[in-house]
Parts: sequence; C-alpha cells; structure tokens
Amino acid sequence: MATWKMDTAHSEVKFKVRHLVISTVTGNFNQFSATAESSNEDFTDAKINFEADVNSIDTKNEQRDGHLKSPDFFDAANHPKITFVSKSLTKKSGDKYELTGNLTTRGTTKEVKFDVVFNGTVKGFGGSFDVAAFEINGKINRQDFGLKWNALTETGGVVVSDDVKFEVLAEFVKA
Repeated sequence: MATWKMDTAHSEVKFKVRHLVISTVTGNFNQFSATAESSNEDFTDAKINFEADVNSIDTKNEQRDGHLKSPDFFDAANHPKITFVSKSLTKKSGDKYELTGNLTTRGTTKEVKFDVVFNGTVKGFGGSFDVAAFEINGKINRQDFGLKWNALTETGGVVVSDDVKFEVLAEFVKA
C-alpha cells in the first residue's frame, strides 16, 4: 500500500456560489491537506482523507470572509475544519472516476459524490519522486450542512444560492 500526500504548493481548493441570483462569487481555502492510500496504479482502491481549515477561507473580501466564518455560515470558532473521508473511487471510463465519501461541515456529515478526472502519474522534477494529479468537481446544497443564512433582495431573489460548486486541483506526491 502506497501513501500519497497532497502537494499543497501545486494544489487548489476552490468554490463558487451564485450571488444575487445572477452573478458568481468565488473563493478558496488556503490551508488544506490530504492523503491517499492505494495499492493500485489506477487508484481504484484509494482511501482518501481531506481536511480544510475554515479560517483560511479567502474570497478576496475581508468582510465577506468574516461573515462566512461567523455562526451565520461555517461557525469556524466551533467547527474549524471541513473534512472528507472517501468510501470509494470508482472508474467510470478512461480517466473519469466517481469519488464517494462523507463530507463533514459545521458538524454535519453527509455522503456526497464528486466527479474526478485522473490526469495520471509522472516522475517529479529530477525523477526522484512520483507525482499523481486529479481534478475533482462537484456540487453540494449548503442547506444540507446547516449553512442556512440568507436574505431576500428587493426583487424577491436570494442573496446567496443554495448550490455550492467545488473544484479541487490536486497534486499528490508518493511518500
């Protein structure tokens, strides 16, 4: 069984959500970590653990970041981490996979599924280490995880949509 650790210098954890129904606001988690354990070269038996620090949320707006860390949303003081523990990584066709696991946010755990593209493995710079790369995309309903704050606009639309889209660009190095 090989252990792979996420190379955070070459990885990103991004999200986006509709704002005022018509525009999109994006953000990142700047502090995160992940490991994958796998015996198979195609990672179909991988056990993946991921963690993001809620206090590292960055939407390029300090006031909005503070609101997202507050009890209205993530409640970072009481729930400082978002975690994901995989149940399966299933090859669908070619380089396309489906990742199923338990996502825990704000103390609520739900099973989620994400689409994955496995970009392959290569030897790292200088040939002394192995690198694997993945692109992970998905969508969750924030209401399912207790992130319920919202407000209505003057025209009756909502300020923040329920759907949150994720994109994780993950590079792993074999330990």
